[in-house]
Amino acid sequence: MPFLLIMSAPLLMAAEETSELNSGDTAWMLVASLLVLLMCLPGLALFYGGLVRGKNVLSIFVQCFAIAGVMSILWVIFGYAIATGDSWHGLIGWDSSKLFLDHISSTEDGNGPLSGTIPESVFVMFQMTFIIISPALIVGAFAERMKFSAILIFTIIWTLLSYLPMWHMVWGGGLLHSWGAIDFAGGNVVHINAGIAGLVACIFLGKRRGYPGPALVPHNVPFVLIGAALLWVGWFGFNAGSQLAADTGAGMAMLTTQVATAAAVVVWIALEWIIAKKPTAVGAATGAVAGLVAITPAAGTAGIMGALVIGALSSLVCYFAATKLKHALGYDDSLDVFGVHGIGGIVGALLTGWFIRDGSGDFAQVIVQGKSIVVTVLWSAVASIIGLYAAKLICGDIRVEEDVEHGGLDRAEHGEEAYNWEA
Repeated sequence: MPFLLIMSAPLLMAAEETSELNSGDTAWMLVASLLVLLMCLPGLALFYGGLVRGKNVLSIFVQCFAIAGVMSILWVIFGYAIATGDSWHGLIGWDSSKLFLDHISSTEDGNGPLSGTIPESVFVMFQMTFIIISPALIVGAFAERMKFSAILIFTIIWTLLSYLPMWHMVWGGGLLHSWGAIDFAGGNVVHINAGIAGLVACIFLGKRRGYPGPALVPHNVPFVLIGAALLWVGWFGFNAGSQLAADTGAGMAMLTTQVATAAAVVVWIALEWIIAKKPTAVGAATGAVAGLVAITPAAGTAGIMGALVIGALSSLVCYFAATKLKHALGYDDSLDVFGVHGIGGIVGALLTGWFIRDGSGDFAQVIVQGKSIVVTVLWSAVASIIGLYAAKLICGDIRVEEDVEHGGLDRAEHGEEAYNWEA
């Protein structure tokens, strides 16, 4: 079993404090942090915003901006202490010295300690972008029908109960790490975790009024393509940045990310061409995201052929999950969060166990990956249910009223409209 490959997990590298700062590694990680932040603001906001109707586009933008602010503060105050602290039964961590990042800001020279060859402050910033993007992904599942206050409460509770424990279990030396599970950049921690939360939430809220129907179509397809392009570019920071160094490993992670994404785009377009007779712009963008999601856990370990297969298979499976499965089962995952991130993350996590470029991938590693997926699914589902009921207890009904849903969340929830045709 390739235990050495797991050493690429962020926290383990962070724990290996060295006495020497590498300016090249530091510069790359500063850039990688900005690239991941670009994924959420403006990448995800444009991608999701273009997919919803025009009367709800600002609600998506505000949700993404608000989550970026709230999660950054949460990470600084106690999130980092929970994720990276001493382990409690492999499920959660705690280190009171890291509250408010006091161990960094209280150093005599003001520069703080190192994490490997980079300042720990840079590592904290890099991982802060992950805690921003993860709950932001979920909002696409219940877009156009959940109160803003309820979204904030739900995402905060889910982050506390699911994201931070999963971070610790996978990257903090916890349970899944002890099993030998491989998750280079967030297949379990980010995508399966968020995808399951999205599925639970959209079922809990119920379908949008009029679903399925011809009126529920993207209002701005160029937004979708621009957002997907920003996600694609930003994902290089997500995956290659998880190497935490400007070295050959980062270069290989960048290459496998591009190869898998390209394969996924081609497969999705081909499927639309064969089945629906017309390849669409939204389909190309969705295929790209499916490939990006699936290669995320394997970016640091897969070879080129593995990346091709992971990208192609994820696109194939996600296509049918997004176009057939949700209609067959009758749930309204507005923007296919589960169909792309949940299913794509599961496909990628499983295939990570087989496609390892040093040849050490085998069925035993696939079983380990499968076990880690089961834990992630169950953990996120339970945390999501608790978060939703807590939001309902605090807010009353967490779904907007019928007249608000009809008129749009932009005006009712935020007092603004994206398009003022009378101006």
